Amino acid sequence: MNYSLADLRDGQLVSEYCKGNEACLAVLIERHQQKIFGFILSKTADKELANDLFQDTFVKIINTLKRGKYNEEGKFLPWALRIAHNLTMDYYRSKQRKKTQYASETYDVLDFLGIEDDAGASKVEEEETLQQILEMVENLPKDQQNVLKMRIFMGLSFKEIAEQTNVSINTSLGRMRYALLNLRKIIQDKEIVLSN
Repeated sequence: MNYSLADLRDGQLVSEYCKGNEACLAVLIERHQQKIFGFILSKTADKELANDLFQDTFVKIINTLKRGKYNEEGKFLPWALRIAHNLTMDYYRSKQRKKTQYASETYDVLDFLGIEDDAGASKVEEEETLQQILEMVENLPKDQQNVLKMRIFMGLSFKEIAEQTNVSINTSLGRMRYALLNLRKIIQDKEIVLSN
């Protein structure tokens, strides 16, 4: 078939991407990045934060597509904007929560990985869970370990990670996606409860 990916509708690109054509994601990002980034920027008024949330939006989009959970054929942009909106609101809620609750490394990591936060868990249990996660991180490939540690533990933006590791932002984003997918798989294999 002789066609350009740019000629495909969003729904077709999503379908092709889910079949393994990675290039389709680049077309979707390029097609909608201005609107999605502009939307986030209008909510945050902070370019650096908007860039991070934009990257996080595409991590979430990629994870959702890879899990086969996308079912809004032809409505990619509204769906992506809803993800961007939710992540932006989550960021501000999390920031507010950290002001009123203890700000701990344990809480941040468990929250980021989507692990159920057990309100009844003791500090010791939380630290044990964190220790288990840190050990699991060591099982990831080195480049995935690095990006995960820089993003979650050091709080660096994807732009900063890209600069420090001499790769593109897209490469950093890809490494983060695979790191999270692999880490979640390791966690599931070890029967730590994940929240969905």
